Amino acid sequence: MQNLVTQMRIREVKNGMIIESALLNQYQGLRFGMSTRLGGVSPEPLGMNLSFRVHDDPANVIENRRRLFARLGMNLDSAAIPGQCHSDHVEVVSASGEYDQTDALITSTLNLPLVVSVADCMAVVLFDPTCNVLGTIHAGWRGTASSIVAQSLVRMRDTFGVSVREVVAYLSPSAGPCCYEVGPEVAAKFQSNYVQKRGGSLFLDLKNANADQLLAAGLQKDNIDISPQCTICNPDLFHSFRRDGERSGRMMAVASLVNDRRT
Repeated sequence: MQNLVTQMRIREVKNGMIIESALLNQYQGLRFGMSTRLGGVSPEPLGMNLSFRVHDDPANVIENRRRLFARLGMNLDSAAIPGQCHSDHVEVVSASGEYDQTDALITSTLNLPLVVSVADCMAVVLFDPTCNVLGTIHAGWRGTASSIVAQSLVRMRDTFGVSVREVVAYLSPSAGPCCYEVGPEVAAKFQSNYVQKRGGSLFLDLKNANADQLLAAGLQKDNIDISPQCTICNPDLFHSFRRDGERSGRMMAVASLVNDRRT
């Protein structure tokens, strides 16, 4: 694995923070942002929780989502939301709604926000600025082991004629190899260079595993932006299920093809 990790850019906004990719920010036809645990109305430790699947008042979740989408300049009612069942299924979408049994969404439709919900798993954004095609992927260890990012690239190519060399990618904050301890049954699903052994324990490197899949698929190194942040060891900024268990909220990464770009 080459050293692809680049510093992400954090933009401070009213009542909270949104994480952006300096690479994705270069493209006028794309809008992207990822929430943190800051700026929400849910009682602590949930804070900016964006999931209905945790022990939170649905009214709080709705308000948190409204705040996030308003800050991103996107329409919440227009979003496409995957069910995220840790599958390797990729869905091509052209309308808003919930898409069960899928962990990756691909579109060429303008103003259709694609959502990934995370709390240690990785959100991956793929964008071809030439064909104007967007993909968002939920990549935990199961999806990574199933090469879901590579499968998403194949689907983008076969459906829309995307040239992989033109694709740019952002890999979000996620559980890092500093903290992401796994059992031997999970470690066995990965090549040994993605598993670190320390003190008798095994730690998985999701970031490098997904980045290498992108490189092997044909992405150029300079077209890959990887957040260096670990969700587990940054409790002030990120939700983490591994760290907090049932007390953990969920964040969202949201990307949309747009006609123009707000500053």
